[in-house]
Amino acid sequence: MERSDVRKSTDVTDTPLASVATEGHDGLAAGETSGDGSSGHVKAGGSVPAATVRGDVINVVRGFCMGAADTVPGVSGGTVALILGHYTRLVTAISHIDSQLFGLVRDKRFADAARHLDVRFLAALGLGIATGIVTLSGLMHWLLEFRMAETLAVFLGLLVASVWIVKGYVDRWTPSRIAALVCGAAVAIAITLLPMGTGNMSLPYLFFSASIAICAMILPGISGAFVLLLLGVYHSVTGLIKDAAKGNFSVESLTQIAVFASGCLIGLLAFSRVLRWLLEHHRGTTMAWLMGLMIGSAGKLWPLQRPTSETASEELKFQVMEYVSPANWDGSLITLVTLALGAAVVVIVVERFAEGRQAT
Repeated sequence: MERSDVRKSTDVTDTPLASVATEGHDGLAAGETSGDGSSGHVKAGGSVPAATVRGDVINVVRGFCMGAADTVPGVSGGTVALILGHYTRLVTAISHIDSQLFGLVRDKRFADAARHLDVRFLAALGLGIATGIVTLSGLMHWLLEFRMAETLAVFLGLLVASVWIVKGYVDRWTPSRIAALVCGAAVAIAITLLPMGTGNMSLPYLFFSASIAICAMILPGISGAFVLLLLGVYHSVTGLIKDAAKGNFSVESLTQIAVFASGCLIGLLAFSRVLRWLLEHHRGTTMAWLMGLMIGSAGKLWPLQRPTSETASEELKFQVMEYVSPANWDGSLITLVTLALGAAVVVIVVERFAEGRQAT
């Protein structure tokens, strides 16, 4: 099966999102599977088929990869969802938190409500996302502090490979889609040139930051972590999560985490409907614009940068970065190139593997 045929059978560009109204009992879009080839049904008597359990494990791993990506400024969990082949199912499931769901719950049709929402899929994915964020936020904080160039090189490679993959979701290039690509790149470049914010940790500002940043989780463009950096709360939020994971928390910190989580939930529910509409009615142009966002944000991941002499002694969140030419770089350029290429190869291999599973 050709690459374009695989995409047409499984994901957003050629599967009308309107078809979700005819989905099966799993909450899958028409023609989509749970990722392991199973439909997700439970056998009579309450036993769970091995294929369904295997699908749950796969979805936890998918979520872990999304959570890991969302802890890094410049990498989007939505891009990971596209690569791993569960993007359509994710957007569809989130958008099903609607009046029909509440009606089913009101009528105590809980099994139907769970199928409508695709609860099993969301639960496994959510577990993986939470695990990825909690376990890796501290590591990413350390890497950005002490191994910034190497870390940025890895994620630059991931981003470049992801742009190449997302390109396959635009079936044909028209003048309007090229314009959308250029516009997206221009917007991203303008955003990345903005100075990092010094946002406070007040509860209203935390809620606002979360509701904006979470939208990037389902967009294959600028990452939620990068938005949090721009808003000046990235390091504070990851610090809260890191301390809570170690058991160091207070009523104030738990309240801040709860408010941040609430902002994420509200933003995600609202934006999923907008995204579903855009993909249904203008999916080619939307994907081209998202590609532009990814291309324009690549400069933020350029590894040859260092803090200015005036801010070098400041905490990372207060440092102002400046670009350095390869001739003046005092580190190993070969190492950075190797890391970037290796990361790109990993993304391509993972995408090919996921594509092969979908083809079978």
